[in-house]
Order: sequence, then C-alpha cells, then structure tokens
Amino acid sequence: MPEPPRRRRRLPRRAVLATAAVALSTALTGTLSACSGASGEAAHGVTITFTWWGNDDRATRTKKAVELFEKEHPGVTVRTSNADFGAYMQKLATQAAGGGIPDVAQLDYRQISQYSDGNALLPLDKAIRDKAIRTSEMDKELVRTGTFKGTQYAMPMGRGITGYAYDTKIYRKAGVPTPEPDWTWRDFAEANKKIAALGLKAPDGRAVAGSNDGATNEDVFEDWLRSRGGKLYASQTRLGFTEDDLTAFWTYFNDQRKHGAVAKAEDTVQADSTEWTPIGRGLAAADYTWDATFPGYPALLGDQVRIGPVPTTDGRAGNYFKPSMLLGVGAHTPHPKEATELIDFLLNDKRAGDILGFTRSTPPNRAIATRVAKTLKGPELEIYRYGQMMEKYGVDAPPAAPPRGDVAIQTAFNRNYQRVMYDLASPRQAAREFIDEANRELRS
Repeated sequence: MPEPPRRRRRLPRRAVLATAAVALSTALTGTLSACSGASGEAAHGVTITFTWWGNDDRATRTKKAVELFEKEHPGVTVRTSNADFGAYMQKLATQAAGGGIPDVAQLDYRQISQYSDGNALLPLDKAIRDKAIRTSEMDKELVRTGTFKGTQYAMPMGRGITGYAYDTKIYRKAGVPTPEPDWTWRDFAEANKKIAALGLKAPDGRAVAGSNDGATNEDVFEDWLRSRGGKLYASQTRLGFTEDDLTAFWTYFNDQRKHGAVAKAEDTVQADSTEWTPIGRGLAAADYTWDATFPGYPALLGDQVRIGPVPTTDGRAGNYFKPSMLLGVGAHTPHPKEATELIDFLLNDKRAGDILGFTRSTPPNRAIATRVAKTLKGPELEIYRYGQMMEKYGVDAPPAAPPRGDVAIQTAFNRNYQRVMYDLASPRQAAREFIDEANRELRS
C-alpha cells in the first residue's frame, strides 16, 4: 500500500521567526526582481517600495499603472518588485521578521491576521475617514475583509469567488445538465458517478473520473460547511465546526473515490498546478477553482471547459465573494501619505483600472469593474458574468480574515485527509486528530 508523500515537519512559530530574521540580509537580495525607480530616496523627492506576486501580464500592467501614478505625482518614485507566489510569501515573512515589510505590499487574505497581530501593517482607518483612500464605490462587506479586531489594515484589490471548471463535452455525453446556481452536493456526486460510468480513457489509458478529490482542500470544505449554515472559524481562537461535520465531508469524497467517481489519491496529491490537476491531465471532467485562476483551464484544454457554480445544500450557496488579494502599508513606512495615495490610485483611478483590467479578478470599485467589463472577451468575460450570476442568486457576506494559524491549519487539513486517501485512517479518526492539531495551533 503506497504511503502519502512525506512533508517537512513544521517548525514552531518562534523558530520560524528567528530563522527568518537571520536570513534577512541574504533574502533581501533574493528572488524579488527590482523593476522600476532608483534605490533609496530620489534626489529631490520621495521613494516608496511596492511589491506583489503574479504572472508576467500582471507585472507589465502593474508597472504601467505605477508609471502613470508617478507622472501624476511629481517627486514620488515607486520602486517595484514582484515574484511568484511561493517566493513572494517567503520573502515577505522574512521582511516582517526583520523589522518591516515594504511601504505598499500585496497580501493574501490569510496574511491579514498574521501581520496585523504582529504590528507589521499600518492601520488605514484615518486614511479612509479622510478619504485619502476612497471606498464609496466598493462593497462594504468586501472592504471589511481587510480588518482585524475592528481596525482596517488592508484594502481588497480584487473580488473573487470559487467555482468548478468542467468539461461541457463530457457532461453532455454523460447526460449531466449544465450546472445551475442551485444544484446540490447530491447532484454533484451523481454527476461524478455518471461520468465515471462512461468508461472514458485518459491519454495515458486510465479511466476518467467525474472530478478531482476536493477533500484535501480547506476551501472546498469551507464552501460545503457554509452551505449547511456552518463556518470555518467561530473566532480567532476557536473552530466553527465539529468532528461530525468534518467526518461527513471527508466521508462524502472518500466514498466517491473508492467507487472511481473522483480522482485517485496519487493523482490528487500531484495537483500543484493546472497542468498537473486530474482535469489538466485528462483524468477528470471537473476541478474546483477560483475565478481568477479559471482562464488557465480553457487555455490548456480548450473552450469546451467552462466555469460553473459550487454545489449547494438544498439551494443554499456556501461560496462567497472574497478578496482575491489585498494591499497594505508597512507599519514602519517613512512615507504613509504617499503609500496611501498609491493604494487609492490603483483602486479608484479609472485610467489605472483600464490598465490593470481583471489581472487581480474583478476590481473592487464597482464603477471601474463595469467600465472594464465592456472590454472583456473569452474566459475573462465568462468569469465576470459568473460573478454577476452568483451575486444575483445570493451568497452570504464574507467572514472575517482567518486567524493567524490558518496557514498551518490548511497544511494540516491536506495532510490528514491524505491519510484517509491511503487507508491509513478512517474519516472520523483523521477528523479527530486534525481538530486536536488545529486547536493547539489556535491556542499557540
């Protein structure tokens, strides 16, 4: 019997911070690539730093928007840098441990609690009150996602939502109707069963399953849980679900995998990019995804791949509009005025909106989103329409940013379900052990 891949033992947080601090001087010359502006202060003005993660298209558009900001703000130079997600996250953690993140930094939703609680971010409430950062064209609940303990520390730079990328040709062949916003988890399981029964063969000759195995993914569990009226966290120190909740979720996918309705364990654990997902390798007909990453599926597999809604429980949607990423100001910036001006410009200037487009999913400024949507084509237009459809159908307000231990909890979630996949634990045993581990993390 194969064993799940070994993962590195997670070090205690104090050890991580200590190591990061030691590595600061080396990391500062590492993976982030300087892209514009001069180092240090401009001769007769101000220099601020701005960092983000993302692909080449996002980098090109962002630098172009920054150049427009510099033109509109004589005397302000913006020194930019970017990297891929993994390198960026490591770099930012090192900078935070060493005494300060850049003047303006792109942040993931899971980082808000971590860096706010660690005093690495500058509160933005005064800037919002003074309209230095304008929020009148933004959804209040989306803006609230950048708060921690009632204080605003970051601003959403995009609005995203989860869905399923699915192959329309295979769905039609199996007689599965086009997924509608009110389809259920029961419908999803039946669709997977019908597809598996077709006996289709992947390019490597193996059977095609209905979907990826979503039980390794904490985001899928959160959508499933919310569709039943639950939530992932009750507070910054307490889980919002029970052992029974998690056991039911893991049993749902585990039973499907045993009958070939979802992808095999060895194919699920390899899915670290679109190309290596079961659907990307021709081994499944559907894959859970975020709207911002959906265009990668039709680009790889063809236009027959569309985006559909996450299943519901008796019509109640569990997904929600989440910030695809946020912008924060480093707590130790010597130039808070210029840093907040840059954030406001990127979020609210129409010309910047035209340049940035949907590179960070739907712009949070509704007027800009409507304006830019008129220029969209193909998959980008599809995800915009999908977001409109889900907004009209109705989803609950987003939760507060996850607690600072969520990154470690997310890793543990994946690891514990892998034990189920490889028959090393029952869904209930794994759920019990995961909850114990999560509670320890939240209390630490």
